[in-house]
Amino acid sequence: MKSKWARIIPVAFIMYMLAYMDRINIGVLMPYIQEDLNISSSAAGDIAGIFFIGYLLLQIPGGILATKWSAKKFIFILMILWGLAAMASGFVQTEGQLKLVRFLLGVAEGGVWPAVLVLLSNWFTLQERARANAFWMACLPVSAILMAPITGILLKHFSWKTVLILEGIPPIVWAFVWYAMIKDRPTEAKWMDENEKQQLLHALTAEQSQSAKSQGYAAAFKNKAVWGLVIMYFLWMTGFYGYTMWVPSVVSEFTDDSSVMGWLTALPFTCALVGMIVNSSWSDRRMNRTQHVVIPLFVAACAMITGQFVETPLLKMILLSITAIGVYAPYGPLWAIPTAIIPAEVAGAAMGLQNAIGNLGGYNGPKFFGVLKDLTGNYHAGFYFLALSLALAGIVTFFLGKTIPQRQASATSASNQKTVHSN
Repeated sequence: MKSKWARIIPVAFIMYMLAYMDRINIGVLMPYIQEDLNISSSAAGDIAGIFFIGYLLLQIPGGILATKWSAKKFIFILMILWGLAAMASGFVQTEGQLKLVRFLLGVAEGGVWPAVLVLLSNWFTLQERARANAFWMACLPVSAILMAPITGILLKHFSWKTVLILEGIPPIVWAFVWYAMIKDRPTEAKWMDENEKQQLLHALTAEQSQSAKSQGYAAAFKNKAVWGLVIMYFLWMTGFYGYTMWVPSVVSEFTDDSSVMGWLTALPFTCALVGMIVNSSWSDRRMNRTQHVVIPLFVAACAMITGQFVETPLLKMILLSITAIGVYAPYGPLWAIPTAIIPAEVAGAAMGLQNAIGNLGGYNGPKFFGVLKDLTGNYHAGFYFLALSLALAGIVTFFLGKTIPQRQASATSASNQKTVHSN
């Protein structure tokens, strides 16, 4: 049953890699935007972070539309809209205009994540879905590895505005590839072997008949563990996007060459990709989620703080890379925690709330980092703030993990019997 892996995952991988590009290129371009528009670091944090205010709006409606209508068509429309919004970023003349366009960009991209999760659930069984999610989410560090150097190279030949226009074109082009290649359900796939199709449909139908009926968002709002997950995710995203946004500005202090800056920025994210894969695999083998979230977060926090006491570019790059590993590594194990501590009938709504509200940390991190940069004139206080956020996320995860053991014991037994791997 490998045809769906070759048909669905690569197209979704490239699609979301192009979406994540808008969260990477703004960091690489920000020193040039600040100089051209004469804006403060606080305003720069606003420009990067306001994306996540818009991102919140379609998180829940996106999942509903993908379920009741069509994930394929919904994402196709969003790709066109975010490509146009990305290109519009290159025509702005003021700080306010750039903030508005970034907000609209966040709205357009906000519905993609829940819609893809719905799409994958239509194609992959529970035993396959962890791997499908892991392969798909690997696009995040890969996007940073590729897009930071590409943006740096383009900056040698074009202005930051032209770069934004050029980088808004690929999503529009890929939208038509997406529409041609993707089907919402196996029943629509003419390219799929009939026996394979029937086996898959039978497995998916059996799973759906056994799954608990969702109690909706009202029940999720009343669950204390859900709010623990929301707080944890908010703190993690504060550190995650604060780091992602500002690391190119730190690297730019090492060189005046934009292309070299792009390549140097890619190094920490290359380490992050390796760390993400190794940590997720190790977590699966040990069937331990909490430690594989908490330890990387504390490692990242310590590396951030240590980085403020070194002067040489080489040591700074090493510590930036260690931080990247710690910041990205929790991705796989973290998303296994909600289903371990929350009743099945609440888990879907809980993860929707976790992703929707928690991603507001993507505004909090860049914004307050920029404010502290303006107040102090250096990056030190900003990185202390991000390190504190990551450490607090680790502490919250540790206490959430205290509720896992009983559930995890039965899950481990079932996993050993069925050789099911979960992220």
